Order: sequence, then C-alpha cells, then structure tokens
Amino acid sequence: MSVPTWVQDAIFYQIFPDRFANGDPSIDPANVQPWGTAPTVRGFQGGDLPGVIQHFDYLLDLGINALYFNPIFQSPSTHRYNATDYLRIDPRLGTLADFHALLEVAHRNGVRVILDGVFNHCGRGFFAFNDLLENGADSPYVDWFYIKRFPLGAYSAGNAHNFKAWWGIKSLPKFNTANPEVRRYLLSVAKYWIEQDADGWRLDVPNEIDDDTFWAAFHQTVRAANPDAYILGEIWDVGARWLSENHFDGLMNYPVRTAVLNLLTGASTAVEFANRVEELLTIYPREYTYAQYNLLGSHDTERILTLCGGNLDKVKLAALFLFAYPGAPSIYYGDEIGLQGGKDPDCRRPFPWQPESWDSDLRAWFKTLIAVRKAQPALRRGELHHLASFANPNVYAFTRGEGADAILTVLNASDHRATLQLPVNLPGSAHDQMRSLLHPQQTCPIHAGEVHITLEAWQGDMLMG
Repeated sequence: MSVPTWVQDAIFYQIFPDRFANGDPSIDPANVQPWGTAPTVRGFQGGDLPGVIQHFDYLLDLGINALYFNPIFQSPSTHRYNATDYLRIDPRLGTLADFHALLEVAHRNGVRVILDGVFNHCGRGFFAFNDLLENGADSPYVDWFYIKRFPLGAYSAGNAHNFKAWWGIKSLPKFNTANPEVRRYLLSVAKYWIEQDADGWRLDVPNEIDDDTFWAAFHQTVRAANPDAYILGEIWDVGARWLSENHFDGLMNYPVRTAVLNLLTGASTAVEFANRVEELLTIYPREYTYAQYNLLGSHDTERILTLCGGNLDKVKLAALFLFAYPGAPSIYYGDEIGLQGGKDPDCRRPFPWQPESWDSDLRAWFKTLIAVRKAQPALRRGELHHLASFANPNVYAFTRGEGADAILTVLNASDHRATLQLPVNLPGSAHDQMRSLLHPQQTCPIHAGEVHITLEAWQGDMLMG
C-alpha cells in the first residue's frame, strides 16, 4: 500500500489561520477587528504565520506532531476558500519566507504540516475568472469554468445562474477540471507546495470533482514530489471509493464524530455506539483505516464543548475515545482549553492567549491523552478487540494491541456511577491488579479473572496489566 506510515503516529492540530495568533500586526488589514471580537463572516482579526511560529512552544508543550492549516493562499476572505492566487501566501498571513520559517520550526521539532487544497472552485478575483469578467465570450479562459451565458452577473444579487458555482454561491466559481489546461494548472499548484516542503494536502469537497482520472493524476503528481506526502479527503460520509492508490490515504472521519455525538446526547446506547464504531473499522483496508483523520470538531462544525452543553466530562470522555480508537486523532484549535462556539462563523473564534481564561484541567487531560498515545504503540497500531459483553448497556470496553502491550479502554456513557467486573483475557489477569495510564496513582484489582472498575458519570479510563 502507498499510505504514509507516519500518519498512524500522527496527532493533528487544526489551525484556522486568521484566528490562532497575531504575530505581526504590521501586515494586518486597515480595518482589522480587535482580537477577541465575536467572529463575523468578513471580519479579519489578524492571525498570521508569524503568530503560529511565536506560539510553537505552546503546540510542542501540548504534544502534537502534525498541523493541518485551513487555506493560506491569497484570498479576499477570512476563510480563504475563494483563492485569487494559489501560488502566493496571503499577504495578511505573511510571506513565502514566513511559510518556510514555519516549516523549518515544525520539521526541526518532528511536526508535519499539511495544507488545505481547494481545487473544485476559486474566487472571482482568480486570474482566469477575472479575465472572463473583463472579456466575456472573447476570453481565452471560457472553458476553464462552466459558463451558461453572458454576461455572468457575478456581482449581481442572488445566487449564480449564468455560471456554475459551489452551492450556487457567486463568489465561488467552479473549475472545469475536464479541461486539460485547468488540470495542468491545478496539478502544478499541488506539486509546487509539496516541493516547498509541505507534507501533504487536505482536499476540500473532493467529491465535487467527480473524476477518478483527475484524482489519479493528483495522487501521482503529489507522490512523485514526495512519496511520503499524506493526501486527506474531506468526505463527510462513508466512502470506500475514495481510498485507494488512485485517490486518497484517509478521510475526515465525520461518521465516527457523528457516532460519538449520538452517544454523548443519548441518541444511541453504548451498545449501538460500539456496533457503529466497530463497523466503521471493517469498511476500508487496514492501512486506510489507520490513516483516517479522526475529529470531534472542525471549522465547519459547532464546537464540541458547545454541543455537550458545557459538560466537560462528556468532552473528556469523547477525547478519551478518540485517542484510543484506530486512526489519527485531531484537535481543533482551542478545543483543548474549552473554547466554545456555535455554527460557522462562531466556531472560528480567536484563540484566547490569556492562560487564566483557559480550562487548565481540560488542557491537562488532552496533554495526558497525547502523551499516553505517543508512549503506547498499541494505541497507534494495535488491533481493536471488543471486550466480551457484560450487563451494563451504558458501558463500552475494548482493547488495543496484543500480549503484554494490550491496553483496556472503558467508557461510562451515563449520568450514573458504574461499578464493573470485566473479564480480562489480558496479561494483567496474571497479576492482582491493572494500573491506570491516565491516573498513575490509581489501580484496579483483579479477582477470579475479572478486573473491578468503578467509573463516575461520563468518565473513562485506560488500563494496562
């Protein structure tokens, strides 16, 4: 298989560039909003690449070893999914030199960096579409897009109707990737940034480029530039088609996120949850399953703490599961300190850099989960085994790994304390107790082949013999 092996060991941190940290106010737009302003669709707050560099110690202290950046190329918007120049870092984020400085710091510390690739659509200021606006049917770029009639009406009221755009939004004209010139251009962009030492691509709405030959060429181009580059697809549903040597290495695992949220909200029992997350492990070949990008939130979703109604125990339990489950766990910036937020744009609040505003206990929990996962190969590469059924429908227990390295994870998804006696066919059963990996001073006794565990409401643990 061609899946990069490093992804199994990755712990991702997603950064929305305008909202992480402002390191160079001199490149802020003139109308920049004060840091901490409630986010709006159009308001820039000055986050940039120098800000990430200046706060890299924070990321290293947390323990992450991979970064996923939302788009960083020149664009008129805060989200930058409407690029006007794919070959230039947005000046409000910095320069190519800043990008190289960021990569140098990251790579020197063993941190990979993947970029957001938006190849389905561009912005109205993109050179080819801008030429269409100026020259109409006489433009040499007519076949770069899906044009129905002229004039395009790209700035008139209402959704696009004279040209095809993403979800009909006029600021996002859709590329005609069947055009060989368009393909050459987009593939040159993919190659260029990998040659600049980026470690891979996260691909925005790749299912809307419904062309296997394009993605095969994309895969070949990226891998020729870097055989170890990670190619991640934003597919929201189960999609076996998209994982192959001619497509992607992993998908953003929204189905697992949905299962977790159903468990936390009571929409499913622990038994139903177990059945679903274990079913998801059978859909793809193992190499791709272990390269999934597992998430609790992103720039497109409400914040996990907000969805949990502010219940920190539920967030901790969700994170515990994510770090025990096969695939690469990810943290959406700020989730680790208890940042809240509703639907877009509220989920894109600026990171508060005053430690007194953080939930330090939650951050410590994420740090512990990261450290344990990095220390235990079974949590990164081990097989998942469902523990034998027992009489508590609110509890899910499973192991990762084999033999002396096997780790038992137990989740109590209820509002009540759970006292459990779980059968252990683990090396720990040869001893009289199992130790907690998350609470080093705690142990659980073993009697007659069963480990005795007490978990408070919405709590879990990882145990090792």
